[in-house]
Amino acid sequence: MSITEVTTAAGWISGLAIVALIATGWRKTARATAASARGQHQQGGGAGVAVHDTEAPLHRPPSTARRVWAAVAGTGLALWVGAIVATVMGFGVAFLVITLTSMLKR
Repeated sequence: MSITEVTTAAGWISGLAIVALIATGWRKTARATAASARGQHQQGGGAGVAVHDTEAPLHRPPSTARRVWAAVAGTGLALWVGAIVATVMGFGVAFLVITLTSMLKR
């Protein structure tokens, strides 16, 4: 199979996928829409609802100990993830160098 055939097949597949997505957007919705309550007035003015004002509790900022713990934990996680990423990248670069140098010996 040549690159031209693969490219043509990929183009057909992506084109058909776009057509399928457009076709699914044109179907009817599964549920009927609810009738809007705008413009419909009740006759006789119904009974009101009593409203009570209550005080909301004020927001308390976190304590200093909690802030320090968050900073320490964030720093520890950053160092841990950085060490893992550096190790994986080191192995990847070592594998790449070994592969490329063995290709040069051919």
